[in-house]
Parts: sequence; C-alpha cells; structure tokens
Amino acid sequence: MKFLPSQLYYFLRHRPSRVQLFSLLRFLAILTGIITLYSILFHYIMASEGRSFSWITGFYWTLTVMSTLGFGDITFHSDIGRLFSIVVLLTGIVLLLVLLPFTFIEFFYAPWVKAQSEARAPTRLPDKTRDHVIITSLDAVTSSLIEKLHLFQYPYVLLVPNLEEALRLHDLGYAVVRGDLDNPETYQRVQVEQADLVATTSNDLVNTNVAFTVREVSEKVPIIATASFSASIDILYLAGCNHVFHLGEMMGQALSRRISGGDTLAHVIGEVDDLVIAEAAVKDTPLVGKRLRESRLREDAGINVVGVWQRGQYENAGPDTLITPNTILVLAGSADHINRYNELYYHHRNHETPILIIGGGRVGRATARSLVERGLDYRIVEKLAERVRDPAKYVVGDAAELAILEAAGIKTTETVVVTTNDDDTNIYLTIYCRRLRPEIQIISRATRERNIETLHRAGADFVLSYASMGSNTIMSFLDRGDILMVAEGLDIFKVKVPKGLKGKSIAEAAIRQETGCTVIALKKGAEMVINPDPHLSLPGKAEMVLIGTVKSEDEFLKRYGQPQRMEDS
Repeated sequence: MKFLPSQLYYFLRHRPSRVQLFSLLRFLAILTGIITLYSILFHYIMASEGRSFSWITGFYWTLTVMSTLGFGDITFHSDIGRLFSIVVLLTGIVLLLVLLPFTFIEFFYAPWVKAQSEARAPTRLPDKTRDHVIITSLDAVTSSLIEKLHLFQYPYVLLVPNLEEALRLHDLGYAVVRGDLDNPETYQRVQVEQADLVATTSNDLVNTNVAFTVREVSEKVPIIATASFSASIDILYLAGCNHVFHLGEMMGQALSRRISGGDTLAHVIGEVDDLVIAEAAVKDTPLVGKRLRESRLREDAGINVVGVWQRGQYENAGPDTLITPNTILVLAGSADHINRYNELYYHHRNHETPILIIGGGRVGRATARSLVERGLDYRIVEKLAERVRDPAKYVVGDAAELAILEAAGIKTTETVVVTTNDDDTNIYLTIYCRRLRPEIQIISRATRERNIETLHRAGADFVLSYASMGSNTIMSFLDRGDILMVAEGLDIFKVKVPKGLKGKSIAEAAIRQETGCTVIALKKGAEMVINPDPHLSLPGKAEMVLIGTVKSEDEFLKRYGQPQRMEDS
C-alpha cells in the first residue's frame, strides 16, 4: 500500500513528469470534446430521419463506431448519416487506435515505469540517517568492504551517478543512492555531516575531486582515499583527505615480508594499543625441529605464539605444533617481548640467488624496493619495456615463455613472487612455476578474494588479496572500527566480553576450541593484560582482543552475537 503513493509522489514532484501528465490530460479533454460533439450530431441526423434516441444511446453509438466495434444495432438510413458514420469511424481509428495508445505510453506509462525504476535508486537518504559509510565507487576493494560492513552491521550507501547502473546494483542487493560525485548537493542528500566515513577508491583524479567536493559540505567527516601513485598522496591530503593509503606500496611490502630467508627478524604486522603482532620466519634458527612446548618462547622471551603459517595456511598453535624450516610464527606480545625475541633468534643470511618477481607494475616495483631494504637481490620479469627502471634488474619478455623465466633465474631462485593485477594470469603463472620448480616458495597476489583458494590450489604458498588489504585498512579507520587485518585472512578484533563468558576463565570457556579464535589480550579501562593466563576469569565491562581467521571470526560472532561496541557500554 505504501508503494503506490510513493511512486505517485515521485512521479508528480518532477516538472517533466507533470508536463507529460498535463499533455495526456489535454489530449483526453480534446478526445472527450470530439466524442461529445459527435454524440450531439448523432441526435440531429437521427432527428432528420424521423428517429429519436436517448443521450446515453448517442454516446454508446459514437464509442462503438469510433472504436471500430460497430455492433450494427443502430444505423443511419440516409446518405448523410452514412457519410457521418464514415467520418466518425476514421476519426476513431486515428484518435483511439493510433494517437491514444501512443500518447498514453509516451506521456504516462513510460514516465510511470521510469518513476518506479528511479524510486529503486533514490537520490537522497532520510534526514535521520547517521553513523553510515559513504562509498563512491564499486570495485574489488569496496566489494570486500561492503561484505565486512554487513558482518559488523554498519549501514552504508553506494553513490552511483548513472541510473541504469544504479538500478542494476540495486537489483543485486546493494544500498545505492544516485547522484553525481562532483556535486556538493549529492553529499548533502546522503547526510554526509552525520556519516562515520567517506571512502573513495577510484583513480587519483576522481578521488581528489570527491574529497574536495565533500569538504565543501562537511569539515568534520573523515575521508579515506586510495592513491595509485605516490605523487598523488600529498594532493589528496590537500584536497581534504584524512587518510590516504598507497595499496600498491602496502601490497609490495606485505609480499616481501612473506619471503622466507634473508633474515629471521620478527616483522611487526599489527598493533592494538600496547599489543604488538609480528611474524617471524624460523629457517636456520634453533627453533626448527622443536615442538612449541619445547621452544620455551614464553619463558625466555615472554612471547606468545598464537598461530603458524604452513604453506599458506594459518593454523592455531598448540603445545604439539611442530616448527619446520618453512614455518612462519605469528607472535603476540609487547614491544619489549618482540625485541627480546629478536635478540635471541635474529640472524641475517645472504640469499644466494635473486628473488624472481613476475610483473613490473606498481606492486612489483614496491616488492623490489622492500627487498632491497631487507638486503635481498631481485630480478623482475616485465612485458613492457617502458616499465624498466634498471636494465640490470629486469628481464623484458613474457613470463609464460620458458626462455624468459630461465634468463630471470627460475632454475636457481628460492622464491617467486607473482604480482600482476590479473588473477587469471597469476593462476596460470603459479601453476607453471610450480611445475618447473616443485620445491620453491611461490607467493602470489590476488585482486579478488574469491581467487585466493584457487591460487592456493594452483600451488601458491602464500596469497595476499588486494581487496582484503584495502577493505580492512578502511575498516581500521572507522571511528568504531574494532577490526584489524594483520595478514591475508587473519584478523584481530575487539569485542566486549559477551554475557555468556563473564566470570568464566579462558580455558573454561574453550574459546579457541569452540571458535578457532585466540584471546591475546584483555583490556579494562586503561589497563591491558597481554597474553593473559588461561585460568584468568573474564571480567565484565572489559574488552577481549582476539585473533583468528575470517572463518573463526564469523564463528565467534555467530556463537556469541555481534560485538557490542565499547562506546555503547
């Protein structure tokens, strides 16, 4: 019942719709006048033939003749009457069978259908809308972001300039509002002053325009933008962005961090207040070959091993976890704990052969720079000669050709990093390199999250998703954001201690066994207990800091409900 009035309101509040409706009414008025005139003439001609009919019969005869029904129950006997019938018939054919359908469709039905469609892609949000995220484009990053916003029950709106695209996205289940990104009124209509965040992930020019336009409307709303080029970062800040992140550079650093060998330094991958999360390769350290209980890491360094990466798969760490040369430890502790670990186990060794990077784009070059910082050599395979920065470090050609890979060192390298922005290409090259060198480490980039598992099946040891990295970075900037991605598929999140867990010890609650998440810290007020004792009772009005895979996180939230935000407590 609410749908029809809303459509009628939308239809009538637009001037073009009103003009079209008035045109239709004018045509109907003319048609009514002609029918009335013919009905009057019908009576005069019938009177000349000595016959008399009621006024209703006059209208009846006119309509049956004009509509070509012609029942034949009332006919003229004179030639003038028959000629009049022909005129009425021809007029009816033109007006009722040609002009009326055309006019109705053109001036009413088509605008009405358009109004119904446009109502599915509104141009504004209700005035009471608040604490929402405004997204200005749909891509791999924002698609992943929207999934996370759904998970944590954050409202959002996707701005779409084009009506057809807005309708398509609405039908796919997205919350859309139609409006031009460079129009300040668009952001006024989506209540930007009451929004939690504006996220813009298009190209640098569009992002700059969006930030500048939003700042014309609101000085306080946080604006998060991606930058494709380092030179754009300062300009984006000048345009009004609060945070700008260069995903290509971040991806390159993350890929480099995954390369085993070179050093055993514990690399910090995330921080929550005083809690530090780090990853450390263990190859050539005394830890190799030991069970976790035998490593004495907690006793000697105060560090907690919350999990391990084994050939790209994250596993919760337990006392019987075996540390192999390919194991990467996920460590939790304070900064002092991490420093102590590095004092005990850090050593540097020279990589005997260069790391092979396939793809010389932004991510590939960022990976190379990060490797140089680690003291590691590299070679880049790149198709486009114009991308070559240092001829001594590049091999120009197609990585699908064996001769090119051999020239780049595929037969001797210990690690291959696949960095192209096409997932199909990355899957193909991963399979190819795994067949050529079954024993080497292969690290790959995925643009879309759905291809992560495919790349693992293709033979990649580690896969990092461009979409996940971008969406989790944006989530971490939300005013109420309690989630931090520390690695692909591995998140730290904070929740208020659920009612069902209050008073129970961590061991008694069996959180890890039940959900796969590990409690790595408890925070009450300004005090944070890092790596709490498993027998410590969980206090009320406190925060739990947990680490787990996306699947484990979903399981925790299903079991204990959506997280209750601390500012609401």
